[in-house]
Amino acid sequence: MDTNLTAEQLDIRRTVRELLLKRCGAEEVRAAVLTPAGYDTALWSALAGQLGLPGLALAESYGGVGCTITELALAAEELGAALAPSPLLATAVLTAPLVRALGTEGQRAELLPRLAAGELTAALAVPGTALATALALADDNRGDWAGGGRAGGVQARRTDDGWRLYGQADQVLDGHSAGLLLVAAHTGGFARSRTPLFLVRADAAGLVRVRQTALDETRPRARIELRHVVAELLGDDDAATAVPGELAAAGDAAAAVLAAEAVGAADRALERTVEHVRQREQFGRAVGSFQAVQHRLADVYVQVQAARSAAYYAAWSAGVGGGERVGGLALAQALEALRTAAAEAIQLHGGIGFTWEHETHLYFKRAAGDELLFGPGHRLRAHAADAAGLFTAGHGAEVRV
Repeated sequence: MDTNLTAEQLDIRRTVRELLLKRCGAEEVRAAVLTPAGYDTALWSALAGQLGLPGLALAESYGGVGCTITELALAAEELGAALAPSPLLATAVLTAPLVRALGTEGQRAELLPRLAAGELTAALAVPGTALATALALADDNRGDWAGGGRAGGVQARRTDDGWRLYGQADQVLDGHSAGLLLVAAHTGGFARSRTPLFLVRADAAGLVRVRQTALDETRPRARIELRHVVAELLGDDDAATAVPGELAAAGDAAAAVLAAEAVGAADRALERTVEHVRQREQFGRAVGSFQAVQHRLADVYVQVQAARSAAYYAAWSAGVGGGERVGGLALAQALEALRTAAAEAIQLHGGIGFTWEHETHLYFKRAAGDELLFGPGHRLRAHAADAAGLFTAGHGAEVRV
């Protein structure tokens, strides 16, 4: 792995940063989350149309740029620094790779160019609160997380006019505004249990979408209710057998991008805190001149830099496709760094750090919200340890101490 960024990668990061500095300040973020879409549609048009972010990791044959997950992670790092609400994660990171991997040629030709151009947004809908499990980040995704034939989850039934879906999915990222839903549904009963993915259009009859109140308003979520909704199977009838593996691959890449995004947010929180303690005075001198404060911020700096290295390595690993899936570990480390940086920012900003008007609390909510969706960190680490057999010895025997 070459740790030096290329000139093209540096240009991507610089261009995204410049655009966000102009159009995505704290007030713009607060205004964007209150819109029906939950994000600034004009900013999204610029990110997609001018910079091509949704298509960064898609092949040029499908209207993409032809870059790798690393470039997408670098762009996400800048979005994280600004806490910019956008459908990039749900569309380009969670949904587009699954359409590319599992879809038929006709489905790929129809959907991927529109996703790459940003004219179509998409969301991945899984039952309940099982997103981290479905993506194989916090647990094995070959279990019954999609309903397992029992009541609950989303059930799929083949009828004379195609597939019909019935059920509910909660906490669907950008599910209230996405033009396309990719829904995981259980079919086959107990005898032939499987979990294919289905395409559901936003205007489908029987589809109900309700935006939910979220801890982190910059990550809008929705409850999706499907009442015998017409759906299209993603791929052919044999594609269901590949769904767990492709979800795991998409989860690893998504974790790397999320880790980079969290690092960007942590770095910006630290930067703002350093700037504040240089200006704020106490006992006749700047707060930042106290050695205890310097030590605390130095610890945060080291933690953020370590998390950045882990995020970059995870993005590189996901891009080369060598089979080593370390995204979950990088995400756990990055979320911990963000939580620490945000907590120190709140403390060292003093009284103002606790107020609703100040933006510091938004960084803490981003860390807590992402842990609820994709973690928490100890589960990410535990699953990685189980997958690596870290606590087994010999022929699967448990290590006892």
